[in-house]
Amino acid sequence: MNDGSALADAEGKLEQFSGRVQAIRESLHQVVVGQDETIDQLLVCALTGSHALLVGVPGLAKTLLVKALSAAFDWKFSRIQFTPDLMPSDVTGYELLGRDENNSGPNMVFRPGPVFANLVLADEINRAAPKTQSALLEAMAEQHVTVGGQTYPLEHPFLVVATQNPIEQEGTYPLPEAQLDRFMMEIRFSYPTPEQEEEILMKTTSGRTQLPEAALTREEFLELCDLVLAVPLPQTVAAYAVRLCGGSRPDQSPSSSLVRDYVAWGAGPRGSQNLVLAAKAKALLDGRTAPTEEDIQSVAVPILRHRIILNHRAIGDSITPEQVISSLLKG
Repeated sequence: MNDGSALADAEGKLEQFSGRVQAIRESLHQVVVGQDETIDQLLVCALTGSHALLVGVPGLAKTLLVKALSAAFDWKFSRIQFTPDLMPSDVTGYELLGRDENNSGPNMVFRPGPVFANLVLADEINRAAPKTQSALLEAMAEQHVTVGGQTYPLEHPFLVVATQNPIEQEGTYPLPEAQLDRFMMEIRFSYPTPEQEEEILMKTTSGRTQLPEAALTREEFLELCDLVLAVPLPQTVAAYAVRLCGGSRPDQSPSSSLVRDYVAWGAGPRGSQNLVLAAKAKALLDGRTAPTEEDIQSVAVPILRHRIILNHRAIGDSITPEQVISSLLKG
């Protein structure tokens, strides 16, 4: 294939990608007002096969956005309300005595839990006990669950979107760092503008909210994911992602005085992997065929803020992960 035909093929794929993504955006905006940056960040997670953690006060349409995303992708959706008494089997499924699909038995038969879906909404995930959170961790990390010594694969695509309420911490269990690291992004929901809030009122008080029609099939979605992975990665962009994550580690040289004084643990290799994947998706979302350092910078905060663990001195001096990331981006 000559350079001219290769360029035309790349431009054709990019145009097709842009058209399909725009259809998804329009579908989501049928039910969600504003939140453009949040929607794009959630799309980045979906297109890279990564999990997302949504943080915001009640009433900002977090659940509605996730359900709308599932409808736009034509995915199987399930919602798990996490509570202190939720058991691991309530997430993964359980075995019980019964007859199998061939009507033979009685045998121990596996009943799949709500985690067997394409998009799982883990609502208020930090309200569940650690043993229940660990059951979800296996599914997020390995895309399978183990029950009664038997391993059951999860259907592809598989995406977990978890929510947390930042203002109500009584009766919650902080997510362990190992589980936080499995989320590509910690996405913060913002309050709507007065104009957006008026539009929300007009939409939600005049009739029932209808989820959008499917904007593309599952096969078309997987094609988009393959296109994201196929985006070429410039060596300079890879080096920048590694340098950014390395700079967040206090025991590595060179690291800034802010990092050495206030950071207990920095971002690991999964952080740099996610920076690169998100930068690829961001480039395609913006209509470009290759990521740049600016793409890395635009996704750095949601990807790194839950991976930078501050020490007690930082808490006393009111230092936040966002301040640390800002200093790394300036350096």
